[in-house]
Amino acid sequence: MRTIMCLGAWALAAAVAGCSAGRVASTTKTDLPPPRPNVVFILADDLGYADLGCYGQRQIQTPNIDALAARGMKFTDAYAGDTVCAPSRCSLLTGLTTGHCRIRGNLKVDLKPEDFTVTESLHNDGYDVFSIGKWSMGKVGSSGDPTHKGVDYFFGFIDQTHAHNYYPSFLYRNETRIALPNVVPNEGRYGQGVASEKVVYVGDLFDRETDAFLAQQHAGGQPFFMYLAYTAPHANGEAKENEVPSLGIYKDKDWPLPEKQYAALVGNLDDSVGKVVAGLDKAGVLHNTMIIFASDNGAQEEGNTKAAYFDSSGPLRGVKRDMYEGGIRVPLIVDWPGHTKAGTTSHLPIAFWDFFATMGDLTGCKVPANTDGISFLPEVLGQHSRQKMHEWLYWEFHEGGFQQAVRWQSPDGHSWKAVRLSATAKLELYDLQADIGETKDVSAAHPDVIATIEAYLKTARTDSADFPIKTTPQAGAAQQ
Repeated sequence: MRTIMCLGAWALAAAVAGCSAGRVASTTKTDLPPPRPNVVFILADDLGYADLGCYGQRQIQTPNIDALAARGMKFTDAYAGDTVCAPSRCSLLTGLTTGHCRIRGNLKVDLKPEDFTVTESLHNDGYDVFSIGKWSMGKVGSSGDPTHKGVDYFFGFIDQTHAHNYYPSFLYRNETRIALPNVVPNEGRYGQGVASEKVVYVGDLFDRETDAFLAQQHAGGQPFFMYLAYTAPHANGEAKENEVPSLGIYKDKDWPLPEKQYAALVGNLDDSVGKVVAGLDKAGVLHNTMIIFASDNGAQEEGNTKAAYFDSSGPLRGVKRDMYEGGIRVPLIVDWPGHTKAGTTSHLPIAFWDFFATMGDLTGCKVPANTDGISFLPEVLGQHSRQKMHEWLYWEFHEGGFQQAVRWQSPDGHSWKAVRLSATAKLELYDLQADIGETKDVSAAHPDVIATIEAYLKTARTDSADFPIKTTPQAGAAQQ
């Protein structure tokens, strides 16, 4: 493992002192031959498809994320790896669907040495790999620990349940447990709980760690990959609220308190994005950095909020834990100055398992032969004639028994969506082109389409000892 300077003590002191909101900085395109591109992947937690202004949000302000879309490319048909956190992130990092990857639900499972990740590949190819936020791919010291998966420097939550708490009593720096001044009585097994003394807000710590890392970078230096897996706007399931230090500009809104808190969390996330962009610009590396922003699944309703209040799913049906579009279709934006045409919109269907292949195309890092992904770099570059398309997209979900979803691009170019709500249920079928809200099941009218999808489903997955097909809910996985 390469050594990246320890940032934690400085970051903690700065966070306790407080921090100011960052704003998007300007950038100047250079005509000099660029070094190998840097990559920043910013992952929101439980952000709905329509929670951003650039995706139609009218009440919550997200100027910094909207600016990414204005400078780059917005995808309308991008999909998370799954409808909950851990399997979605596993799909992102391994380039595999939940029919093939190790972690297919929120049950505590460690990645194995043979589960090759994009962080390992980029590390092996000479990239400095920096990760903050929520990991959830394995316990400390296990084969799924971030430091065993190519991450040179990690700071944050190893466990996804611990990540519920925005005022934790400890975090991890690599494999070392770092005490924080917050007091959390009666902590659960994984450190989750509700702080009785709230001193340090975890979002401020993440901002300071990221800013300190970027302060070390300079144009022409070592290429880097930043995986910024923020915890906002996920609710604290133990507190049953959206924990936030301040309601900010939403304080005087005539809204229910949970909605004010949720909007403020989204605002904090947007501020963090602005600080990242400003840090890249200050370091002189923004012009050679691809920034990708996405959410790990659909909108949450776990902090006593209602997704309908802000129309968080937009035209889509469902929310987090649903296999309908609102649970798996997510905002995804790519901004690469000088390479993405400003203000463009793509309707290409892509998914988290495409990220690994895209990084292989972009950086030359090794991509496993068994990947389920397709590089979407040609689309980003406007080279549409070179862009391949998926025929099939597949998801499975294990917390409600066993559910499946398929999006099929038929030979005539039609987009069909099938959903199975239990292991023994018949397939529902929706015509996404005519019915993006999945309001009308047309399975009875299209037995030929159903037969084709049923045949595909026989080959869509491999068996998993940790996540077998069951007719009862997966134990110990709810509310994560």
